[in-house]
Amino acid sequence: MNVCVLGSGVVGLTSAYYLAKKGIQVTVVDRQEGPALETSFANAGQISPGYSAPWAAPGIPLKAAKWLLQKHTPLRVNFAPSAEKYKWIANMLGQCTEKAYNVNKSRMMTLAEYSRDQFIELRKSIGIQYDDRQLGTLQLFRTQQQVDAAQKDIKVLTSLGVKHALLTAKECTDIETGLHPVVEKLAGGLRLPGDETGDCYQFCQKLKAECDALGVTFRFEESVQSLNTERGRFKSITTDKETLKFDKVLVCLGSYSTKMMADLDIKIPVYPVKGYSLTVPIQDEAFAPVSTVMDETYKVAVTRLGGRIRAAGTAEIDDFNMDLPKSRTDTIRHVVGDLFGRSCDLSEAEYWTGLRPMTHDGTPIIGATHIPGLYLNTGHGTLGWTMACGSGRVIADLMNGTATDIETTELSLNRYQ
Repeated sequence: MNVCVLGSGVVGLTSAYYLAKKGIQVTVVDRQEGPALETSFANAGQISPGYSAPWAAPGIPLKAAKWLLQKHTPLRVNFAPSAEKYKWIANMLGQCTEKAYNVNKSRMMTLAEYSRDQFIELRKSIGIQYDDRQLGTLQLFRTQQQVDAAQKDIKVLTSLGVKHALLTAKECTDIETGLHPVVEKLAGGLRLPGDETGDCYQFCQKLKAECDALGVTFRFEESVQSLNTERGRFKSITTDKETLKFDKVLVCLGSYSTKMMADLDIKIPVYPVKGYSLTVPIQDEAFAPVSTVMDETYKVAVTRLGGRIRAAGTAEIDDFNMDLPKSRTDTIRHVVGDLFGRSCDLSEAEYWTGLRPMTHDGTPIIGATHIPGLYLNTGHGTLGWTMACGSGRVIADLMNGTATDIETTELSLNRYQ
């Protein structure tokens, strides 16, 4: 079988790897000059199955209205007219019920937990290293209200058998010792010891080398113009260089998957939600994070990556705008300075922005379309790094006709029918 994978971000690369491990001939096509140069380049660095939850949740509409009025806001919206944008927002708000939240979170956590297991197996199998640490995530609460609100997540964690611990402020600083100077700002935390951290870009460079060894062909600096069908089946792709025939094609184009599918009259609810990050060298390890600290107030993740701190956050709904204004990075800068300001010199920080491919229900779209030979692995939102290995393994099994380890029916595009 001859398969084409569109996109060489972390989802495309893991998909290519697991397909090639099955002996399938794989070609990866990407418009960039190398792998992981878009959304996978400078993400938060956290592999957090325990923190896998949909943005659409009970109470979010009211919270969103309050966030928009905050100085350091985790949410920004460009209210300029856009049919796609407002349809996506309306659909997301429609998922903000207790019932929908529990269903969506369960789906996401099942995939994320499976993906974490695949990460572990991959490390054992090929010895890959990527500034990785297996030291858990700490969700940090600044108010008692946040501590109380965490109970609904704790119920889901308990039902799925996910290890967790609700901590006092003092217990938080025992785990993340760099927080000792700011303990009075904390109300408590939720620790998820099974979560991991790592540099997604490093991982992708090393996994690309493994793919090379498996015989995967990479066609960089080549843009896909169209997917072509014949008699209702996938037939070939046309790039800006030539037309190439394949038995099957897998679309892993993140936010850009929507337009590619629309050209075939396939509607997928994947919308670009812009995020920002900063990376800064550590100057004093005594005050630096040990693993990942997720600030619940500002929705910013602060992660230790080797000798660096990576902080990422903000959800900006503004179509495909890739501007990087200073005003948009103020929130992540504020959180690093507020919690770990003694560990680094923020004047040395480097900033980045990327587009997270979000579905309105939070769950990615993995599986076949109604066009034979055409498959999707997209819509992972903020959890592409967390879900990458599991998603890659699942889609490789589906495309190969192999039984999957987890139930995949609710991951497919059919759930929107």
